[in-house]
Amino acid sequence: MIALRETSGGVSFPVRVQPRAKRTMIAGTVGDAVKFALAAPPVDGKANEALIRFFAELFEVPRSAVEIVSGGTSRNKVVRVAGVSADLIRSRLAG
Repeated sequence: MIALRETSGGVSFPVRVQPRAKRTMIAGTVGDAVKFALAAPPVDGKANEALIRFFAELFEVPRSAVEIVSGGTSRNKVVRVAGVSADLIRSRLAG
């Protein structure tokens, strides 16, 4: 089960990123985090930008509504999405 935290600023959840994968996709869960495969390399913020772009499209929000709140240079990150409910995030991450 993914650990979702709903606040007035949006819904936050942990993400475990695997850069340089064959394709960008949600690859399941690891612990209480979403496991995410990224085709982008972890160079010059390209992986973070790809992560933000993917979640913005998935949740149908502008890219400015998706923020990496911690772990910007780590594989373990916390992402916050503004303007959506925890139920929407849970359903979209489930597939």
